[in-house]
Amino acid sequence: MPELPEIEVTKRSLFKKINKTKIIDIKIYNKNLRYKITQTFYKNIINQKILNISRRSKYLIFHLKKKILLAHFGMSGKILLIKSSDKQIYKTNFYYDLNFIPKHNHIYFTLNNDFTMVYNDIRRFGFFKIYNTTQINNISFLKNLGPEPLSKKFNIKYFSKCIRRKKNIKNLLMDQTFVSGLGNIYVNEVLFMSKISPLKLCNRLNETDIKKLIFNIKKILKISIHKGGSSIKDYRNALGKTGSFQQFFRVYGQENKNCSRISCKGKIKKILICNRSSFYCNKCQN
Repeated sequence: MPELPEIEVTKRSLFKKINKTKIIDIKIYNKNLRYKITQTFYKNIINQKILNISRRSKYLIFHLKKKILLAHFGMSGKILLIKSSDKQIYKTNFYYDLNFIPKHNHIYFTLNNDFTMVYNDIRRFGFFKIYNTTQINNISFLKNLGPEPLSKKFNIKYFSKCIRRKKNIKNLLMDQTFVSGLGNIYVNEVLFMSKISPLKLCNRLNETDIKKLIFNIKKILKISIHKGGSSIKDYRNALGKTGSFQQFFRVYGQENKNCSRISCKGKIKKILICNRSSFYCNKCQN
């Protein structure tokens, strides 16, 4: 599943290509996404201008005049841009290979700048939902999310207040009501950089631990966004370049390899925490 950096890259790519354009046609080839496309979908957004494109956690938000189009990619969703004049295809993020299957193109948004925005989703776990602009603070998917990890609100004071005594740190960082946008890949990397075991209970974290976690969360996310997101599945951007953050993975997917710290003699181990793979060094993470 794409995490915060991948969705942020998508947002920035779309903003450059289609912000301020008008939706002049919509073709729906499969209504059966995670939530079925409603009968009023077309009339609610046709001829609407995209005033802005933003991101909240792992959600994309298309801001229209009186409506909001909320998008989530699920496990396999992707957005493509096709230039009508020459049929050239532009990738807007990195979480898919170049050989996409057209039969999984479910929605086509034709825009007035020679581009068509296409939603492709093999598993169909993603969705598009429309809300009135006035509803934005009450959208169920957004209202209970924790602060953005790159925001000033995500600080030592906040972190210290929200620690849950009987929860391990891996589960806390994966909890979207605590901090939004983090997923399994980046949590594994953050815990390694902080030298903290994923199984460490939150009530055993001291102030130094919390400072390290906050610092490394912000640092790793910024680096990943800069490098274009992770490329677990040949993730490519609009220019066809592969995201390169996966080249810097220290623990994720590195099971049984030697710890990358020169001074450490440990091995990278893999365990399951709440049915999610967790990778950690058995020596330097405690």
